[in-house]
Amino acid sequence: MNKHSSTRPGRRLPKAAARDFTCDLDLTPDELVRLLDLTARLKATPARYAQALRGRYISLLFEKPSLRTRVTFELAIKQLGGDSIFDAGRIGGREPLEDIARNLDRWTQAIVARTFSQQTIEELARWAGVPVINALSDLYHPCQALADIFTLRERFRELRGLKLAFVGDGNNVAHSLMLTATRLGVDFALATPARYGPNPEIVRQAEGLAAASGAGLKITRRPEEAVAGANAVYTDVWTSMGQENEAAERRRSFRRYQVNEKLMELARPDAVFMHCLPAKRGEEVTEAVIESNRSVVFDQAENRLHTQKALLLMLLA
Repeated sequence: MNKHSSTRPGRRLPKAAARDFTCDLDLTPDELVRLLDLTARLKATPARYAQALRGRYISLLFEKPSLRTRVTFELAIKQLGGDSIFDAGRIGGREPLEDIARNLDRWTQAIVARTFSQQTIEELARWAGVPVINALSDLYHPCQALADIFTLRERFRELRGLKLAFVGDGNNVAHSLMLTATRLGVDFALATPARYGPNPEIVRQAEGLAAASGAGLKITRRPEEAVAGANAVYTDVWTSMGQENEAAERRRSFRRYQVNEKLMELARPDAVFMHCLPAKRGEEVTEAVIESNRSVVFDQAENRLHTQKALLLMLLA
């Protein structure tokens, strides 16, 4: 996203080099591959980059509670020699969002935001002259997708031609995986109930990306169809934060979308099970599957640290 100047008082000109990561498509396919390569180097030789962000300070703004996102971003910043400040609460609740962005712009070198609304991310990027990173919104979870794709590359080495099946809610995680996988030649299949399908505009974008890369893209109501022959089977909670009042209805709607041993048998023999966590064992996934040798959920969690280091370096260093 490009920074926009404004005639509002106190607004300084945006930094020419500032880049945002508001959604998955803010990285080109070539940049995405370079980020994966950099992640591998960072993971293998972390000491080499220990002072890469020395003297840099990053703002963490979190409207939603978090374990993995907060800890991995704080550790990534500190392990690269920088430091972070953390603030929890509704962004723009006590003072206008544009004022928050312009204050943090003066004090810190980037803003990492975990929000309820994608619009909040985009407004922060509009008003701040420093990079803004989407750590989760209602439409996208791009940092999670980076870690997931890197985890698949670690396991299978070659991404092109793999099949990734997502079973469950057509949510922010599904959106980001769809956009990231199809750009890299990974076939993507999503099985979801009719009422809980993905955003149609994001599907249209993914269709174009799949056509360009030669990847397959399938949206179906049948979990068995999505999982058949898959190299990776992915799911997420049926009820996300902010949807608690829909929990009972969602459990009824998603009952046949549970990832269990029977469904996993339809995937390839070497297929892995993936989940962004936290998981509700007994709902979207059985205990036997998430604790099996096929599960790479903690590899994904660890790789949040490494891919976010790479992202910070690409945007800041």
